[in-house]
Amino acid sequence: MVKETRVRDTKKLLLIDDDPNLILLVKDYLEFRGYEVITAENGRQALEVLENDTPDLIICDVMMPEMDGYTFVKHVRENPQTNWIPVLFLSAKGQSQDKVKGLNTGADVYMVKPFEPEELVAQVESSLKQTERLRNYTVNGDSNQRITVPFDVQLTPTELKVVQHVARGLANREIAEELNVSQRTVESHVSNMLGKTGLHNRTELARWSIENNMA
Repeated sequence: MVKETRVRDTKKLLLIDDDPNLILLVKDYLEFRGYEVITAENGRQALEVLENDTPDLIICDVMMPEMDGYTFVKHVRENPQTNWIPVLFLSAKGQSQDKVKGLNTGADVYMVKPFEPEELVAQVESSLKQTERLRNYTVNGDSNQRITVPFDVQLTPTELKVVQHVARGLANREIAEELNVSQRTVESHVSNMLGKTGLHNRTELARWSIENNMA
C-alpha cells in the first residue's frame, strides 16, 4: 500500500538545457532524490514534450539554441494547459537586471550557475509546496469566492466526462487514454469548455466542476 502511494506521489520534472553534462548531473541528482525527470535540449523540443506530458515543475536554462528560455516560458504562460506549472530558471547571468528579466518573463525562481545541487532541490521542493498550497486553496478556498460562470452553460455528455477527469487532476494524455480518444480531442473539449464558461485555465475549470457537484 505504501509503495502504491509513493509511486502515485512521484513528482515529474521537465529539465531543459543544451549542456549534456549538466543534464546528466542534475537528472541523476534529482532522480536520486525521488523525482521522475524528463529532459529536452532546447525550448522547441520542450514544447513538443509538453504536448504529450504535463510535468509538475519545469527547470529551464535561459540561453539555448533554437529557442531560448524566455521565449519558451512565454509559450508556457500563454497556454491554459501549462500556465500553472512553476518554472525555475538556470542561468550563467547573475546580474540583477538578468534576474529581473527572468522573473518578469514568467519564471518563479531564478538560480545562477554554478549552483549547489542541494540548493536546487530546496528550490524545487519549495516551488512544489507553493503550487500545492495554491491548488488546495483553489479547491477548498473560501466559499464566498465561488467561481461564477454564465448560468446557462450546457456541457455535452463527453465534455462532462472530460471535466470530471480534469477535476481528478488527470493530464490530457491520461484523460485521452481513459476515454479512448486522441489527446487532441481532449484538448479541443477543454478549450471549448473554457470558451463556454469564460474560465481561464484547467484549475478554475476543475474548481467550478467540484463546486457545482459535477465531479
